[in-house]
Amino acid sequence: MKKVLLSLVAALAIFSFVSCGEKNSNVVKIGVFEPASGDNGAGGKQETLGIQYANYVTPTVKIGNVEYKVQLEIVDNESSNDKAVTAASELISKGVSVVLGSYGSGVSIAASDTFAAANVPAIGVTCTNPQVTLGNDHYFRICFLDPFQGTVLANFAVDNFKAKKAYCLAKLGDDYSVGLCNYFNEAFSKLGGEVVYEQFPEGTSDFSAYVANAKKSGCDVFFSPVSIEAAALIIEQANTQGLSIPILASDTWDSNVVLAAAKGTNVKIYVTTFFVEGSEDKQVVDFVNGIREYLNSNATALTNNGGNDEIAAVTAMGYDAYYTALEAIKLAGSVKSEDIKAVLPKVTYKGVSGDIAFNEIGDANRDVAYLKQVNNETGKWNFIAVQKVK
Repeated sequence: MKKVLLSLVAALAIFSFVSCGEKNSNVVKIGVFEPASGDNGAGGKQETLGIQYANYVTPTVKIGNVEYKVQLEIVDNESSNDKAVTAASELISKGVSVVLGSYGSGVSIAASDTFAAANVPAIGVTCTNPQVTLGNDHYFRICFLDPFQGTVLANFAVDNFKAKKAYCLAKLGDDYSVGLCNYFNEAFSKLGGEVVYEQFPEGTSDFSAYVANAKKSGCDVFFSPVSIEAAALIIEQANTQGLSIPILASDTWDSNVVLAAAKGTNVKIYVTTFFVEGSEDKQVVDFVNGIREYLNSNATALTNNGGNDEIAAVTAMGYDAYYTALEAIKLAGSVKSEDIKAVLPKVTYKGVSGDIAFNEIGDANRDVAYLKQVNNETGKWNFIAVQKVK
């Protein structure tokens, strides 16, 4: 009986030690608020890949002299404004210190009040609509904004194609595509251009009528900053109908899904984006080489990237967003969300996509966009130009 009692005491002591160790373990949680399904699922997965790869490279952060494990808490907001609040609430319940995301401005705007109520800061990765940070002190972002992107594309249409008439297509009720079309239309009209503007409803899978309308209206360019899934269907119809005018699009089209859809066709596609390969900067070279190796050694990651190792700009942005969050945690010297939020306005970071710093609104001080064109023969991107604010 004595031996049994001693064994029980020893077992309880070990259990107590393990339990305390787990309770007091040094872990900081970063929430990943991204779509893995729905219209923006493909882009959301690629953005998440950048965050996951950064966490793979740098799985810990030092707060003072104490090393903390960085744990990613990933939720799927399903590309849905209606589901965004539930996904955001799930992250809050998991005790995240800071949130990254989302791909898609609409879901970011929809979840904003949930993060604000919990006093948890969020760092937008590629959500470019101005409303994301407007009127709040908790949402920041590292990307350029749609007014800039829309103006760049309008100028590109006029300067490179002598465009006088543009066809614009957005998704009805979508904050991102509707907002960006409005900014493009405003800039294009100021340059003396005429705009034909249409919107398609949720669930549209046949874009033949819209492409036909663009052809019939005698437009010089076709502008449609929509989701990757819609983009592939538009390209299919543009090819079927022999659309000869160039298609201009925004950062959402910077995807290997678009490359695959356009390969072997005569559809001319130009996009604005956040990042391009080819820089000789060591940080960029290391990132490009490293993530390619990561993709080709991780079957799940490769699948989430569309089945190949083309590097999307949103992946590079996700990578930079993770390190921006680490800089905020280190500067705060704390895992408390309110402490991290307080120091975020002062955070600076040199990322693979450029220098990151925030203005008084919480937006990134970005004044550069990259322009790329699909190479229809190779199914790769051709770099066209770096476009700055004039």
